[in-house]
Amino acid sequence: MIPTVYSNLTNDQLIELSIQNGEGELASNGALTVNTGEKTGRSPKDRFIVKDAITETAVDWSVVNQPFTTQDFDKLWHDACQSLEEHDIYETISQVATHPIHRLRVKVRCNLAWHALFCNTLFLKLNEKSEDYDWILVNASHFKFDGATYNLPRSVAIILDFTQRKILVCGTLYAGEMKKAMFSVLNFIYPEKSILPMHCAANRTEEGNIALFFGLSGTGKTTLSADYERQLIGDDEHGWSDDGVFNFEGGCYAKCIHLSAKNEPLIWAALRHGTVLENVVLDSVTKIPDFSDSSLTENTRAAYPLQFIPNHAVDLIHPQPENVIFLTCDLYGVLPLVSILNEEQVIYYFLSGYTALVGSTEVGQGTGIKPTFSQCFGAPFFSRHPKVYAKLLVEKLKKTGAKVYLVNTGWHKGAYGEGGERFSISTTRQIISTIVNNTFRNVPLREIKPFGLFIPTHIPGIDSDFLDPQKSWKNQEAYAQKAQLLINEFAQNYHTKGFNKV
Repeated sequence: MIPTVYSNLTNDQLIELSIQNGEGELASNGALTVNTGEKTGRSPKDRFIVKDAITETAVDWSVVNQPFTTQDFDKLWHDACQSLEEHDIYETISQVATHPIHRLRVKVRCNLAWHALFCNTLFLKLNEKSEDYDWILVNASHFKFDGATYNLPRSVAIILDFTQRKILVCGTLYAGEMKKAMFSVLNFIYPEKSILPMHCAANRTEEGNIALFFGLSGTGKTTLSADYERQLIGDDEHGWSDDGVFNFEGGCYAKCIHLSAKNEPLIWAALRHGTVLENVVLDSVTKIPDFSDSSLTENTRAAYPLQFIPNHAVDLIHPQPENVIFLTCDLYGVLPLVSILNEEQVIYYFLSGYTALVGSTEVGQGTGIKPTFSQCFGAPFFSRHPKVYAKLLVEKLKKTGAKVYLVNTGWHKGAYGEGGERFSISTTRQIISTIVNNTFRNVPLREIKPFGLFIPTHIPGIDSDFLDPQKSWKNQEAYAQKAQLLINEFAQNYHTKGFNKV
């Protein structure tokens, strides 16, 4: 049978074909539910950048940004595309970034209808009909290969070629690789345009009060940015230019392990026909999703269009932000619930990117919770040196006067697994509300040791023991030990990565 090429199908058509092809099934809420097989998260150890004249001196080569030769890439691209052509192909042309000048058009060619649906959902619909594109992304999901043949460590590859403007994904069905590959492209391109690419969520008031939420997966940026009282701009990827903030995406990609209508009402309501659920277990009879079931992975995901959030923002570019929030999930229970950062601390915490790994966003993380440091709150996606992005951030803050806050969405009263408790979502939402409504700016502050952070002395409706982490611990000696342990880990990470060098 001669393979068929399907171009620019509607989402309904792609859903129907996904079911016909046996790629997935409909849940009781109408969402298309799929299983990504062995790879239920990103594969950062299999991500490469072609090293050539464009990237050789611009990329911060490391275990995160691994080099790949043009010769090996061309060979792998040829063979992967040959495999692609042996099966039905789904093509879409979309754009990334809402900025009318600095947007990119990407053509996606893949063998799974639900992958095309995912790209239709996470990327942006073109306003005009065009066959032109700036980048091409090929996802050859049926391509089985021996990594050693192409000088790869495994039979998985996510490779970016900035000269040929090509992206190749093969050896994994996890759709998040496609979205993050395009994010990585913008992260490389934008700094030269004085645009800060950010791994953050963003929301606003109708009047234009903008807040940014930086944080790794599991810290709460998707949940906290979805707010009935504010318009959602986006949940994950944004740019900060001289003319304002803009979204990179047309949809959201929310973790949904333990999702509930009570704690995440807007996200819960978005899970309907047109949404893709990854690795969510369904009841075999009723097809009702069991969001507490982590038997496939803790990294269960929901991809849905931004317009599924009722109060989403519609402007292409939004005003300059007033408040920037660094979300950190502290499993040691020693960081304050909220503190305001000075310029030196902004750089330190931005380059550190401290949080806890909650769930398995990346393959190989396993289960449970453990501390991590991920510079710029998204190390796997930033190809230039972290200080490039930190410098841009400080420049934007100075120009706009935006304030930066560190918010702990993790533990207090003790460490994780040692008697501590995680802050409730209601407490965190109350703190976020105080910040984004600018009432925090009128609250008296005081410095706490040993972190040198400035915390509020009082916030109406918030237990004062929550504000000062030391007060919430019964064992003061244990608090001091954990606090010093975290300080030492910060210092070691900073030194190891060379951030303390001029």
